[in-house]
Amino acid sequence: MEYRRRILDDILDTEMADLPAIALEGAKGVGKTATASRRAANILTLSDPRSRASVAANYDLVADLEPPVFIDEWQLEPQVWERVRRSVDDAPYDGGRFLLAGSASLAPGVRIHSGAGRIVRMTMRPMSLAERGLEEPTVPLRALHAGNPPISGSTHLRVKDYVTEILRSGLPGIRDASERARNRLLDSYLDRIVERELPDNGMPIRRPGTLLAWLRAYAAATSSTTDYTKILNAATAGEPLKPARATVDAYREHLTRLFILDPVEAWTPVFAPLKRLTNSAKHHLVDPALAARLVGVGAKGLLVGEGHVVAPSTGTWLGALFESLAVQSVRVYAEAMNASIGHLRTKNGDHEVDIVVETDDRRIIAIEVKLADTVSDDDVSHLHWLRGQVGPLLTDAVVLNTGPYAYRREDGIAVVPLALLGP
Repeated sequence: MEYRRRILDDILDTEMADLPAIALEGAKGVGKTATASRRAANILTLSDPRSRASVAANYDLVADLEPPVFIDEWQLEPQVWERVRRSVDDAPYDGGRFLLAGSASLAPGVRIHSGAGRIVRMTMRPMSLAERGLEEPTVPLRALHAGNPPISGSTHLRVKDYVTEILRSGLPGIRDASERARNRLLDSYLDRIVERELPDNGMPIRRPGTLLAWLRAYAAATSSTTDYTKILNAATAGEPLKPARATVDAYREHLTRLFILDPVEAWTPVFAPLKRLTNSAKHHLVDPALAARLVGVGAKGLLVGEGHVVAPSTGTWLGALFESLAVQSVRVYAEAMNASIGHLRTKNGDHEVDIVVETDDRRIIAIEVKLADTVSDDDVSHLHWLRGQVGPLLTDAVVLNTGPYAYRREDGIAVVPLALLGP
């Protein structure tokens, strides 16, 4: 399979020479191994019992090999992290020496040094729309951060094409398979999480069916802030015996450690005057294709409005998945400019903004996501409200939609088809 260049490749090309050690984190199958392997003189794959045994017997091996050394699934031998950290301490200005990749954070109770100042963490996610090569983006997120750039461009993508992209997945090893094979691969991916990944990372599953039911209910809550009690009730409807709260909390903790759950946290500004904001995260899986597969609605069903959602306030199931696709892409673009994302919702629900991108200088880009090819005044009302609250800290306000053209409205709001947004 031909390698598809990722946005993270540009970051690594720029920063590897100056950084001694970089840790790529993310779910299985997002492409960490392929990206890191292209830059390595030596590779240690700790999911291979032979490599793991060699490293466990001699942690100095990671420092003795010719750099760059790529250590895949390092979390299976946590002492590798400590050895890399000490090696960086010995030569802090020698860049490009170590790449580490992990598809899980450390199990509870395992303690290592954070690596702060020595090992730089970078998150890799499924492919954004820009990385999939569907269109040449005409509206960079960086330009929106700079403030009020000209907005233009057109795309041939329509709603049915976005449905195709939701279902194809952003996982490189899955998206180019036939529909039948892709569905089998997605099912296998989910089964592997339950049957192997969770047990291998400290969470044996005694009732796999219960966990999968909970995952289906979580998927149905995509793009909502539905509370976890409702998700559990949806997962166990009609069952007299429900999992204990501690069990469900463990599901969430471990699925987050495996980067399968990828919620968008509530945005909390460090400045006044915004008050009474909810602190509930919005639910998202790492890839909307997984959510679509869990709920079990195909392309035809999505287009005609099928699909149960736990929170009716999110609108249609396709609308929830389209928002999740937008979140997936915006996250990749935001991380490329060292920005974070959150969502905003007031406690009484009278104002909400789907995505707030915030940079280190506290300036923000506000983004609404609409499954529509036109944008009305009602669609931009929350963006105008936020602009009135934060003033010049809001560098731009955007509606991402499914229309054919990118343009700026007379009121200053940018309207951008999702396919035309880029890093």
